[in-house]
Amino acid sequence: MKLISWNVNGIRAAQRKGFLDWLQKEKPDILGLQEIKAMEHQLDQELLAPKNYHTFFNPAQRPGYSGTAIYTRTQPIEVINGFGVPEFDEEGRMVAADYGDFIFFNIYFPNGKARPERLKYKLDFYDKSLEYFEKLVKQGKKLIIAGDYNTAHQEIDLARPKANENISGFLQIERDWLDKLVERGYIDCFREFNKEPDNYTWWSMRTAARERNVGWRIDYFFASKNIKSKLANCYHLNKVMGSDHCPIVLELS
Repeated sequence: MKLISWNVNGIRAAQRKGFLDWLQKEKPDILGLQEIKAMEHQLDQELLAPKNYHTFFNPAQRPGYSGTAIYTRTQPIEVINGFGVPEFDEEGRMVAADYGDFIFFNIYFPNGKARPERLKYKLDFYDKSLEYFEKLVKQGKKLIIAGDYNTAHQEIDLARPKANENISGFLQIERDWLDKLVERGYIDCFREFNKEPDNYTWWSMRTAARERNVGWRIDYFFASKNIKSKLANCYHLNKVMGSDHCPIVLELS
């Protein structure tokens, strides 16, 4: 089974850059998209109902901002939009699909760079997310948590750690939450299979950073430890263009 996560930085822009052709070529069983920046009424039928896929959208209330979507070959048992917290849910940052065997979370975690209030919002969102996951794990649920986490975890996860240690996205307080996630038993799927440096998922569009591979690894698949035996591989599709992020892939046996 192939799962893909991708921050497309605008689904309509991605469509113009060949997203639908890529989808039919790559054929993921489940695809989570972040930062779709559109409401359903703004999308054409090709995006709403591509061949062989069911689609579920959770757009932000604010136009042209945030939002998430799931494209799936198999109809889930249940689809969940948000955590039940209005201040988080209005930004359309989480859509989850329950398949019985596991729950697939597709999350666009907040960016904390804009101002102190947004950093607090990000940290509160992190805490609410983990509380939500823990409740499900205690019920015996198996979780795959995909998305743009907007934080590089370790120094190996960005090209210039020293230059960014006081920048949101690599603040110790943000990295501490990822430490807590690992301490609670959640698995960074990419690092389960690849310990090498220079593996990034986001590059600034302002400085030709992608060509020089001056990037950040901020997109992840985390998995609850009770599904570890099903993890087969995890890797980045860093040659795929169309966004400032690249897609990431998780294969399950």
